[in-house]
Amino acid sequence: MQLIDGKATALEIQKELRTAISQLRGRIPRLDVILVGSFTPSVIYVTNKTRACAEVGISSQIHRLPDDITQEELLQKIKALNNNPDVDGILVQFPLPRHIDPNLIMETIAPSKDVDGFNPINRGKLFLGDEDALVPCTPLGVRELLKRYNIATEGKNVTIIGRSNIVGKPLAILLMQPNENGNATVTVAHSKTPHLEKVCAQADILIAAIGQPLMIGPSMVKEGAVVIDVGMNAAGEAEEGKKRRVVGDVDFHAVKDKCSWITPVPGGVGPMTIAMLLSNTFKAYLKREIE
Repeated sequence: MQLIDGKATALEIQKELRTAISQLRGRIPRLDVILVGSFTPSVIYVTNKTRACAEVGISSQIHRLPDDITQEELLQKIKALNNNPDVDGILVQFPLPRHIDPNLIMETIAPSKDVDGFNPINRGKLFLGDEDALVPCTPLGVRELLKRYNIATEGKNVTIIGRSNIVGKPLAILLMQPNENGNATVTVAHSKTPHLEKVCAQADILIAAIGQPLMIGPSMVKEGAVVIDVGMNAAGEAEEGKKRRVVGDVDFHAVKDKCSWITPVPGGVGPMTIAMLLSNTFKAYLKREIE
């Protein structure tokens, strides 16, 4: 078993971005983040994202809005950022209050500034294999890990457990694209898939993104398979003064000896998501500067 170190890979990507950005002349890339309310995990995520921006030389601004903001007020805020020539990327931190339609929010962010890759235009470009697409960060991070660890996908049987619009579906499209980082035969499994254990056990590359702690055990993993764990779940009771333990969808210690490669949780896919957000912001900046 060999470990796929997402933390080290993310730091490598950040170093590359820092070098590229330091060589720019004039305006630097800028990411604007909209945070609605004070949901603690969202505040932490936003803080981590803006800190990462600073580390590579991307300017960032947080727009803190009350959780009782109207949908129309939020839409107007997004439109103002769409029209601001100094803003390269716009990120609206989810989840949003229940009275706000997340789909409408995603549709309103300008596709050229949609660094989360959730706008329907970017989803369509991804489907068509258009390199101009801004791709959702977590699937992009998974593909980048496979690429940087020289794990071939061409001709491989890939099973993705989870069919979300954020991870499962876009990742399936990425890995089946006709290019050197795709060409896989992809199966998307989910809670309604019959004989799920057997389906998973046939995969050369098994990607767990279903949000069920420690769901993937040894019987679901093929000998010599590559296992990518996208899950981030709180497990057990928190000890006094400590946070709850974080585990993935894969029972790491139970399956690691069957794997050729495996990602840990934490320290696997998680850091790559932020690295790809930075990469998408730089990509959006370059495209806008060329145009």
